[in-house]
Amino acid sequence: MKIKPLDILSKYYGYTSFRKGQESIINSIINKKDVLAIMPTGGGKSVCYQVPALCLEGITIVISPLISLMKDQVDTLKVMGIDAEFINSSLSTTEYNQILENIELDKYKLLYVAPERLDSMEFINLMKTKNISQIAIDEAHCISSWGHDFRPSYKRIPYFIKSLNIRPIVTAFTATASDEVKYDIMNILDLQKPDVYITGFDRENLSINIVKSSSKNRYLLDYIENHKNESGIIYAATRKEVESIYEGLLKRNYSVSKYHAGLTNEIRKENQEKFINDEIQIMVATNAFGMGIDKFNVRWVIHYNMPQSIENYYQEIGRAGRDGEASECVLLFTPGDVHTQKYLVEVGIDNPERKRIQYKKLQQMVDLVYSNGCYRKSILNYFGDDLEGKCDNCSNCLNEGEVVDKTLDAQKVISCIARMKRSFGATMIIDVLRGSKNKKVIEQKFDSLTTYGIMKNYSAEDLKTFINTLVAHGFLEVVENIGVRGSFPTIKLNEQSMRVIKNEIKVEFKESRVTKSRYVENELYERLVELRSEIARENYIAPYMVFGDSVLKSMSSTYATTKEEMISISGVGEIKYEKYGNKFINIIKEYLLEYGIDKESNTKKLNNNEDGEFLFVNTDIKLYEKLKELRLKYAQKEKTMPYRILSNNTLKEISGRYPKDNIELNDISGIGPVKIDKYGKDILEIVNSYIKENNIDTLWKEKNKLKVVIDGESRKNNEIALDLLNQGKSIEYISEELETSISTILGYIYDYVKEGQLINFKLNLKDFYNNEEKEIILDACRAFGEEKISVIKKNLPDYIKYESIRAVILEKYLEKMGYNV
Repeated sequence: MKIKPLDILSKYYGYTSFRKGQESIINSIINKKDVLAIMPTGGGKSVCYQVPALCLEGITIVISPLISLMKDQVDTLKVMGIDAEFINSSLSTTEYNQILENIELDKYKLLYVAPERLDSMEFINLMKTKNISQIAIDEAHCISSWGHDFRPSYKRIPYFIKSLNIRPIVTAFTATASDEVKYDIMNILDLQKPDVYITGFDRENLSINIVKSSSKNRYLLDYIENHKNESGIIYAATRKEVESIYEGLLKRNYSVSKYHAGLTNEIRKENQEKFINDEIQIMVATNAFGMGIDKFNVRWVIHYNMPQSIENYYQEIGRAGRDGEASECVLLFTPGDVHTQKYLVEVGIDNPERKRIQYKKLQQMVDLVYSNGCYRKSILNYFGDDLEGKCDNCSNCLNEGEVVDKTLDAQKVISCIARMKRSFGATMIIDVLRGSKNKKVIEQKFDSLTTYGIMKNYSAEDLKTFINTLVAHGFLEVVENIGVRGSFPTIKLNEQSMRVIKNEIKVEFKESRVTKSRYVENELYERLVELRSEIARENYIAPYMVFGDSVLKSMSSTYATTKEEMISISGVGEIKYEKYGNKFINIIKEYLLEYGIDKESNTKKLNNNEDGEFLFVNTDIKLYEKLKELRLKYAQKEKTMPYRILSNNTLKEISGRYPKDNIELNDISGIGPVKIDKYGKDILEIVNSYIKENNIDTLWKEKNKLKVVIDGESRKNNEIALDLLNQGKSIEYISEELETSISTILGYIYDYVKEGQLINFKLNLKDFYNNEEKEIILDACRAFGEEKISVIKKNLPDYIKYESIRAVILEKYLEKMGYNV
């Protein structure tokens, strides 16, 4: 009987439907057609050749460039109960011979092979005798010398295919390929009338943020502190930069490792495996790291330096959110990044034509950085893909900052370049515009130009950014003097420059700011994550191979406690349920029992309220998560933190009381008429749809003068904060959990101690100020008194935060009371 691909997908992978494009590709392969598939990273390329491998008679050979990629994929297949193995340089002679023996005995359905192994006559002669159903080439762009990651070893693949007695189906997969690379793949591999699939390059779950800032390190530290419970990758352009970032984060006690070509193979392998296995949360690396790694729960990728091309950039950010969950990609940019990449091109590429192409790609990357339009649209257009309208998930689309008319400043720059008579580099132009006394400026007599010093109000860096923005928008042109020793790029005028001077067109740019988001998990989810880690350690596999984050979230929100409920969750499947299902069910049952949760109504049992003082509300987790998503969209749109839109407790109260109209919504704590006008329509639409979809019988009860108690939590914020401190939680953690400022938490501690209470928890108050700030704050305290915080703040420099003032005052008082701080 013919095996159906959808049955395989359900049984082994736990999915009930294919992703976009997968089914068509699989059907082409099953019908014995060669295939070239260009699919976005995380789009499910491996399923496209693995499912046919299980449908077709014989063995499928997968050619893959990285050892770590092979191991990850083979381990995942084995966990799913599929016979698979790999051959690469990591195997001992005994292991290699055993695998050859098993191939002889037809024990495998999939065999992963490094391209370097295709030179082995022993291997070739063995494969000539086998029924090979398919040869799948992963990361197929590596075969093109014009691709961004060319590997000479890939040139062996066509000769291996031709050496076989019977030509199998040949399939090629890649995430990024220009037209030039696409034709190279088809021609070099000699694909026979291939079905070509381009499923689209868009990764909708990735937000794209480009930050043009001179304070990269400050931004990076703030971002990591705000996302310290998530897994992320930091890419830097050089080994030196990687080491510097790594040391800085290690010193601050973050869970971090590093990866670059200066480390030994053993150290690189060890560090990568720790990252994949969730033993460390942050990887700092050059772009050598991560190609093809199957770590599904990377929640963010930060580029500390701009990459050399849009292909590099898009492949590297593709390592985030492979599980389909929302993830963030941040590019930190300063103009110096361009010089770094130009240097790397000069020292890394000898061929003049390849160097010219790389410079063109670099300029396209610079243009993207300085673009005011939708970043996603620009990237997709680069790959020949279209996006209608805005994506509403990049920093340009989400930023509603006003468009600023920069025509006059542009005219000043253009006039200066025109008066300098010939092309010069940006540095010389900046020196003239800012009125520099530089020797070269004086020698050229540029100090006599009418444009000399007319832009003194700009800093050198801001003026460089402005000139680069003019280049990116086509108002100026860059001339690359390639092949000339000691050459540097110069800037010249073009037709658009002249139109600006004549006031025929305006120069308008949008001034942008980037917001940051927070992500908080629920308690049941954390317990399931812990169980997953235990299972992974016991079986020597990566945690995601057990279940992905999205699967655990579904378990925790639906309270799945039966086989049917587990199997219905996307990503479980029969094979994994048999292996792990009962263990996860037991944890969920324990949680339900511990908190007295009535699973049928998805709410916690209410305590008796005989005195009529309280209105007990129980969070509906699934509805609460939907409301959080809505809140995040508004927060991004309004460039603010989510809790400033509505607090967690307000969302929980909405989810537990199910208001159906504006009158009922007005009875919810923390919302009010103004916010109802802004957000009410969307909130009610979500609530009413949810009630209808889940057939929920709601019985509305007016709050009146009753005190709302959510999930049985009747303590005040200061009581919760002090309890958490006694449990060993950090002030930063509590601030995030309670959605209140660090300054407020420090105030709670100060008031508690002033009441004569003893504290037994550790405080690291020096984290909130430096010695210079401490002296300034103490002077202000002596002048205005320690109790008048707002007066002290008003009389201090703006850069000193409330939390610094609170920390200094609290530390002084604790020392007075005899505490060792």
